[in-house]
Amino acid sequence: MKKNYYHIIAFGMTVALSLTACSDQFLQDKKNYEYVSVDVYNDFEGCCGRLADAYSFVLPNATADPSWRFNSTGKSDDQSKCTEEYSSFGFFVNPEVELMTSGDNAVPDYFQNSNQNIQETPWGHIRNINEMIAGFEGSTLSQEQKDQLIGQALFLRAWRYYNMFKWYGGLPIVKTVLNPTKDVFVQRSSSKETMEFILDDLNTSAKLLKPFTANGGWVKSDDWGRVTSATALALKGRLLLLWASPLFNRTNDPKRWTTAYDEIQADMATIDACGHGLYQTGSNINASDFAKMFTEIKSSEAVFVSLYNTVQNGTDMARNNGWESNIRPKNTSGGGGINASAMMVDMFPMADGKIPASADTYTLLETSSYTEQTNNTHDYPFMNRDPRFYRTFAMPGFRWAYNGDPTTANPDNPSYNAGSNYVLWNYVWYLDKNDQGNVESGTSYGADNLLSNTKGIYVRKRSDDLDVNVSPLYANWAAAANVSGFVNSAAPYIEIRYAEVLLNYAEAACMAGHMEEAVEQLQKIRARVGYTAENNYGLQANLSNDQKACMSAILYERQIELAYEGKRFDDLRRWMLFDGGTGVSSIVGAPSSWTLTGWDGNTCKWLGFKPLNGQRRENMLFRTADKWGVGENNVNGDPLVKGGVERPEGVDLRKELAPQLTTLKAWYADNLVRRESRGDGYDSSHNLEYITFLAKYYLLGLNGSAMSRNKGIYQTIGWEDNTRGNANGTFDPLAE
Repeated sequence: MKKNYYHIIAFGMTVALSLTACSDQFLQDKKNYEYVSVDVYNDFEGCCGRLADAYSFVLPNATADPSWRFNSTGKSDDQSKCTEEYSSFGFFVNPEVELMTSGDNAVPDYFQNSNQNIQETPWGHIRNINEMIAGFEGSTLSQEQKDQLIGQALFLRAWRYYNMFKWYGGLPIVKTVLNPTKDVFVQRSSSKETMEFILDDLNTSAKLLKPFTANGGWVKSDDWGRVTSATALALKGRLLLLWASPLFNRTNDPKRWTTAYDEIQADMATIDACGHGLYQTGSNINASDFAKMFTEIKSSEAVFVSLYNTVQNGTDMARNNGWESNIRPKNTSGGGGINASAMMVDMFPMADGKIPASADTYTLLETSSYTEQTNNTHDYPFMNRDPRFYRTFAMPGFRWAYNGDPTTANPDNPSYNAGSNYVLWNYVWYLDKNDQGNVESGTSYGADNLLSNTKGIYVRKRSDDLDVNVSPLYANWAAAANVSGFVNSAAPYIEIRYAEVLLNYAEAACMAGHMEEAVEQLQKIRARVGYTAENNYGLQANLSNDQKACMSAILYERQIELAYEGKRFDDLRRWMLFDGGTGVSSIVGAPSSWTLTGWDGNTCKWLGFKPLNGQRRENMLFRTADKWGVGENNVNGDPLVKGGVERPEGVDLRKELAPQLTTLKAWYADNLVRRESRGDGYDSSHNLEYITFLAKYYLLGLNGSAMSRNKGIYQTIGWEDNTRGNANGTFDPLAE
C-alpha cells in the first residue's frame, strides 16, 4: 500500500493534552504542540499523553455514524437500517441501488478515507500507534512501564485492524513506521495472515496488561476505562468467531470452532479476574439491572468502554454522549427519538421466553423444529413480554422519567413535574378519515404536543431513566435559561459487554459440540433479567442435544440481548443470513472455494431462519379509534382529550407489571387501534420494495478513491478494479 503522508514527520501527531490524565506540565514545557520530540518517550507522563492521543482517535463513538473510523453503535444508521431493528433501506439493502467501486453509488470506504491528514485515515492512526510502540520500546522507561504502555497500544492497533478485517479480509500488514516516500508500498496479505497478526497483537496485549489488570482491574480509579487484558481477550473472542463463521469458513471446518472454543474457554478466567461479570445489584425489578448497567460508571459489564463527561461543548475537554438527547421524545426537549421497526417489536420473546407465533409471518425466524413459539396478542404488543422488552422500547402509556423542565423550550410541552413523572403518550390522530387506514399517509399528529414529531415505537434502550438512575449523568440543563435538551451527558458507551463475551463463548461451545456449556451461558444471561430454573429460563429443552436448535437459540438471544447496540449487522453478515449463502454464484469471478458447502449449503435453512432478502420492515403506531373522529393540527387538537377520555396512570416499571398492563390493555381496547405505517420504500409506481442484499457485499471491494491512492493494491474478487481498466478484482479474501 502506497504511503503519501509527506507532511507528517516520523514522530507522530499532536498530543491531545485535554484528554490525558497524565501530567500536562511536561508536555507544556516542550512549547511544541504540533510535533512531539523523541524525548517525550523517556518520561512516563509524556508517554501517557501520547497514548491518550491514540485513545482519542481510536475509541468508538456512541453516536457517530459508522465510517472508516467508527463502528455502528446502534443508532438508525446505514448499517443498522440493514437489519430488523429499523426500517428504511440502508445502502447495503436498497433494491434500487447496486454499490460499485466508484460513481454516485460508490461502496463505502472503510479502508482509506484520506491521504492528506494522518488523523483522517486508519493508516494514519496505525502509523501513529506504530511510532508510539517504537518510542516506548526504545525509551529509558522501566520494563514495567513499557509493558503497561505497549499493551494498551497493541490493543488499539488490533482494534483499528479488526474494523477493516471484518469488511475486507486480507489487509496490508504494517508493524513499523514507514518512511513517507513514494517507493514505500505494502500489498494486501492473506486473510489468514491478517487474522493471525491481529490475534498476536491481542494475545501480547493481554499478556503485557495482565499484571496490571487481572487483579480486579486497574488499581488507580483514574485509569478505569483504559483497555485491560479482558478487553484484549474479549476482542480476540470476536475475532475467532468471525474467522470460524460461514463468512470466512465456507466448509465449516471444525478446527476453527474448536480453536475458538478452547481459546475463549481458557480466557474466561482472566476476563473474570479483571473484575468483569454480568451487572447485578441484588435489587433487580423488572430487569432494572439490564437498564442500569448502561449508566453505571465502572460497571462490571463494561469490558470495552468509551468514557464521556459533562464539560460544556465547544471547549477542548468536552466529550459528551449524545445518545440520551437523540432517543428522547421531542416533548421532553429531546432530539425527537428513533423509531423501532414493527418487525423487531413483534419478534421479541414473550414472557415465557419463546418467540411470538405471529413473528414467523415476516421475521427471520421460521416455524420449525428449531424454535419453540407461543401465542401473543398482536394488537397489544406490550402484553406478557420478555422483561427486556420494556427496557428496550417505549410506547403509549409507559413512564419514562427524566430530570428537567421541557417548558423552557416550548411552553406547550407537558411538564410532568419537571419530567420526574413523565408518561409517554404518543398515540396519533388524523385530520381526514381517509388517512386513518392509508399506510403511506404521513399526516398523523401525536398527543402531548408531539404533533408531527412523534414516533410509533421509541427505542428506549441505554436510556438514563430517572426511575433507574436517580442521579442522571446528563447536565442539569433545566437550571439554565433558554437551554433545553439532554445535553452534556457523561453516560459511558459500552462497546463490548460481558453478556457478549458469554454469547461468544456459547456460540463457540455450541459449534464445537459442547452444547451443554453453550446452554449454561444462555441461562446466565436470562437469569439476570428475571428468568428462573423453574421453566428452564424460557429455553426449550432440546438445546443440549440438538446443535441446530442450540445455534438458532444463541443467534436469537444475541439479537434480543444486544439489540440497538450496533451488533446485529455484523452477525447477519458473518452468518450470511441475507440469503443463506446461496447467492455466491452471482458474484463475477468467484472461485468454487467461495461456495458454501458447510451447513448443508444454506445457513438459513440449516438454522430454520427465513432469509432477510425479500422481506419488508414496516413500522407501527397506535391511532385513535374511529369513534373519536378526527382531530386538529395543534396542541389542543387531540380528539381523546376533547372527548374527555381519562388516561390511566403510566405503567411504572418499578412496580408489579401484570395488573398495570391489564389496565392499559383495556384502555387501548376502548380508545386506540394498532396501525401499520410506512417502513421500507416504494418504487415510483408505489409498488412495495423489499430488502435486497447482494452476495458481493459479504466481502467488500475497495472504494475507487482508496484504489487510486494505493495504485498497485489488489481489488477484491467480484468488484471492479478501476486502476486496471475496470477488470474484475483478483484478491481472494478466502484464500490461505
